[in-house]
Amino acid sequence: MFERRLYFHIDWLLLGAILLLAAIGVAMVYSATYNPVANPPRPGPQFYTQMYALVLGLAAMMVCMAVDYRRLAEHSLLIYGALLALLVYVLVFGVTRGGSQRWINLRVFNLQPSEFGRLVVALVLAMYFGENRRGARTPGDLMVGAGFVALPLLLIARQPDLGTAVTLLPVFMGVAYVAGMRMRLLVVVALIGALMAPVAWKYGLKDYQRQRVETFLDPERDARGAGYQQIQARITVGSGGLTGKGFMKGTQGQYKFLPVAHNDFIFSVLAEEQGFIGVLVALGLYLFIIVRSLEAARLAKDRLGAYLVTGIVWASPSR
Repeated sequence: MFERRLYFHIDWLLLGAILLLAAIGVAMVYSATYNPVANPPRPGPQFYTQMYALVLGLAAMMVCMAVDYRRLAEHSLLIYGALLALLVYVLVFGVTRGGSQRWINLRVFNLQPSEFGRLVVALVLAMYFGENRRGARTPGDLMVGAGFVALPLLLIARQPDLGTAVTLLPVFMGVAYVAGMRMRLLVVVALIGALMAPVAWKYGLKDYQRQRVETFLDPERDARGAGYQQIQARITVGSGGLTGKGFMKGTQGQYKFLPVAHNDFIFSVLAEEQGFIGVLVALGLYLFIIVRSLEAARLAKDRLGAYLVTGIVWASPSR
């Protein structure tokens, strides 16, 4: 299944940094969900979900290492079509939670197809710009690439899941830039986006989405309601100080002053328990992974590989 020479071409430092960062994440979820009053004391189900996801991710990595990325690119349109079909299926038959219809019930677990959107978009864009000798130098090339992004973006936004939908844009911009998009076109796109922002704010966003943006900018306006989580997150980060309070010894996270800490606010738990030094280590790992991956893109033997790595690099931090 694996060529022997593949073993010698694996970037072990990059793989080690990824595994270390994943281990930090798992440890923080364990701490944030730990229930000391349970019998016996144990972490919440989110910890086990994280472990399952880590195992599945490692298995997917092994599969991707065994498959030539050029073969994946040959079937990128088929994979892209499957993604669109799943997104349409979600809108019709998907599971609804919290007002959003994003999941497919597979009995064993709920599948969220939108989470694959960034990787699939990166693959199809790498295929298109890689086969196009001009890359992304003309407005026509960019329009076709933008079309590949627009379809899943609109379907994901309809769920509604605007946060995930917007993460497709950095993937497009990253791949298009490496593929040769002229800076003046980037400036034009930025100007158009700035001019359309007031229209999108008034007519494109729902009331709760506008409220989220306003609360993010000024959480004090609703300190006991929508802004409570963000205010508590800041307090949690600040309480860690330089060296932190120690693993599972934080007060904000352990005593649940920070609700739903295991999800989008897990960084606050890390800052409280490991302090500024722990935060620097985690951010340093992120930076190392990004720089090392971009170096892999530079050393790729063909444009397809370079564009694909760039798209994946942009897909990860954009989430």
